[in-house]
Amino acid sequence: MTKILPVGKLPPGLLEKFIQKYSHKDERVVVGPQIGEDATVIDFGEKYLVAKTDPITFVAEDIGHYLIQINANDIATMGARPKWFLATLLLPEKRTTEELVENIFSRVSQACRELDISLCGGHVEITYGLDRPLVIGQMLGEVERDKLVRSSGAELGDDLILTKGIAIEGTSVIAREKGRELEETFGKEFLQRARNYLQRPGISVVREALLAVEAVAVHAMHDPTEGGLSTGLYELSKASGRGMIIYEDKISLLPECRVLCEKFGIQPLGLMASGALILALPPGDAARLLTLYRREGIESAIIGKVVEKEAGLSLGKGKLPYFERDEITKIF
Repeated sequence: MTKILPVGKLPPGLLEKFIQKYSHKDERVVVGPQIGEDATVIDFGEKYLVAKTDPITFVAEDIGHYLIQINANDIATMGARPKWFLATLLLPEKRTTEELVENIFSRVSQACRELDISLCGGHVEITYGLDRPLVIGQMLGEVERDKLVRSSGAELGDDLILTKGIAIEGTSVIAREKGRELEETFGKEFLQRARNYLQRPGISVVREALLAVEAVAVHAMHDPTEGGLSTGLYELSKASGRGMIIYEDKISLLPECRVLCEKFGIQPLGLMASGALILALPPGDAARLLTLYRREGIESAIIGKVVEKEAGLSLGKGKLPYFERDEITKIF
């Protein structure tokens, strides 16, 4: 019997099999398809072109803002500045109005202006069989050749820094999808705070990523997204070929996230975590970066250490949990 795959990312082993079997790259591709790397990198002479594509599938509200921020994050984690953007909008039949289309366009435009990104083109259509809008973005950026950061660059002895805390994106999505139920239980103020995680603390990591590469020697960066912080750490470990010791008591679990996870039986380590940034860097540089982040009003903490591959990924006295699919699927 044919096995049906579950909602969410492809299992890493299956994805890796297809990448190895079907990927092809020429000599100008500096970073090609690889589990744990956030974007592809192409040699354009004096600079590298960094390219990324990502969809937004779990939310319908404020989807244009999500689209820009999520794609820009993956460019910034490579040490690059996001510059140019193309969007594909697939809109549901019998439910698409001019107001819906304009709302998406306006939020995309606003988010682009905030990050000084040019909206260059794309595609829009009303698509058979959809029950909500699906949007797919392609972000392009550029980086000086000596400023490129890769997820595979984590070195033995590096400290692991996490910014802001978890799970910013997941908390906002739950609040937006379960608003009526949550308002009845926790009240309007709680609901509004959770919904506003999209803006505060915010799902963008562009600022903290670019601050880091300008100030210290960053060996690796990765933004945990679908599958949460735990999946992000596994991806970073896979890309770099290293093990990690994670300090559970140093991971900042944001208050509204804690409440919602308890209500819906969700493990926060496996919940969509866009808005947090993982950095691997030498201890001395880690200390300097924490000071810089504190001065800039960015919450951050050392949550672990990079160790030998054979040590695996540990959390406290046990193993870091692995999630086959994002915990957000429990609410749908």
